[in-house]
Amino acid sequence: MQPQNLPTFIDLSRFKVATEFRGRSAFVTQLWWLVQDFLIRPSPQFLYGWRRFWWRLFGADVGEQVIIRPTARVTFPWKVKIGARSWIGDYAELYSLGAIEIGSDAIISQHAYLCAGTHDYTKIDFPLVASPIRIEDQTWVAAGCFVAPGVTIGRGSIIGARSVVLENMPAGMICVGNPAKPLKPRPVPESL
Repeated sequence: MQPQNLPTFIDLSRFKVATEFRGRSAFVTQLWWLVQDFLIRPSPQFLYGWRRFWWRLFGADVGEQVIIRPTARVTFPWKVKIGARSWIGDYAELYSLGAIEIGSDAIISQHAYLCAGTHDYTKIDFPLVASPIRIEDQTWVAAGCFVAPGVTIGRGSIIGARSVVLENMPAGMICVGNPAKPLKPRPVPESL
């Protein structure tokens, strides 16, 4: 029930998903979600090649030796690129309404949420808006982080646990907080 004299902000009866938005047919999308729930999620931890196979089969560009945990989820794998030797942790969510690019030797830790889509709240039909995320090489997005649509995290940065990243973060920095802010330079480790 709407109080008198207040404007209508959202009318979800007008909401529609644009036919090209998913990037694949509704059938392929539903098939992917079934594969994810019934073939990937129950797979044993050590079957990294199994999970890479399915992600690639559905269009993800997955580099060599990428570790994907069985409980990691991706909405549209055909919109995801992951560089060599990167890790996708348990319960990490790649909400790939827009493109998500993860560089090489990068870590997306457990329960991290990369959100590459939102809604245009200035329009009454509340349409979906895709906005790409880029996680550059050698970056660590620690446990429980949220990365907002359109964000780039610079090469070698660390995003501290439970941080909320609402804007681009510079390369080589340790960034923490809600909202995340650069705190200090990341130390360069000694070579082995």
